[in-house]
Amino acid sequence: MKLDLNSDLGESFGAWTMGHDEAMLDIVTSANIACGFHAGDPLVMHRTMVAAQARSVSIGAHPGFLDLWGFGRRPIQGDRPEEIEKMVIYQIGAAAALAQSLGLRLAHIKAHGALANQAMVDPDLARALARATRAVDRDLIVVVMPGLALEKAALAEGLLVAREVYADRTYDDDGNLTSRKKPGAVIEDADVATQRILAMLDDGAITTTTGKRLPIAVDTICVHGDNTHAVAMAGSLRAALDKAGCTLAPFPSFLRA
Repeated sequence: MKLDLNSDLGESFGAWTMGHDEAMLDIVTSANIACGFHAGDPLVMHRTMVAAQARSVSIGAHPGFLDLWGFGRRPIQGDRPEEIEKMVIYQIGAAAALAQSLGLRLAHIKAHGALANQAMVDPDLARALARATRAVDRDLIVVVMPGLALEKAALAEGLLVAREVYADRTYDDDGNLTSRKKPGAVIEDADVATQRILAMLDDGAITTTTGKRLPIAVDTICVHGDNTHAVAMAGSLRAALDKAGCTLAPFPSFLRA
């Protein structure tokens, strides 16, 4: 089995530091780099890309709602998906330009936080994200949660998708992530997270908080970079996947093939 291990990185801002990017980049195979709306700034984005390049880690844009105060995790309601589409184009474009300045190219897009959660269940918002991606670069791979609205919208736009599961989050019965407001929604124990992922891969399914089994296909596994135990969790997971005989590589290397 070929799998990718990804993390949301470049989420520092100015003098404020989030996560342990250098350590995570020593472990993961793909990095989702914040584009300045929910976190990140031009210098942080550039620094993160340089560090990823030095480790042959694939890079992608990680756009979110314009909400630095709430770290992009507060839902923004409205009936104007065309406006969100332009905001996503803006963010992908910024990341693509910085990558180009380093002789790099973005490989994928992965929406962040509330934007991602809403796009998984809102077909109009999902279509806006897919259109924005295609407008900038139709070769970008869209990271999606299996079976939800964004996967369907991306495929309808003729885009390649990478199906993602989370090591450090639990799932509701609709296949979306459990709200962070609920107790136990975020997993911080590295051993627990690792065993959950191994069980998902063995069973070919997610087990929800109520015990429901949702069959899935998996291309990439995420460990959130802002998780307190992210480095330990990613290291434990990578070691377990290596031991299980999985080949870890950036997902463009095997999805495009």
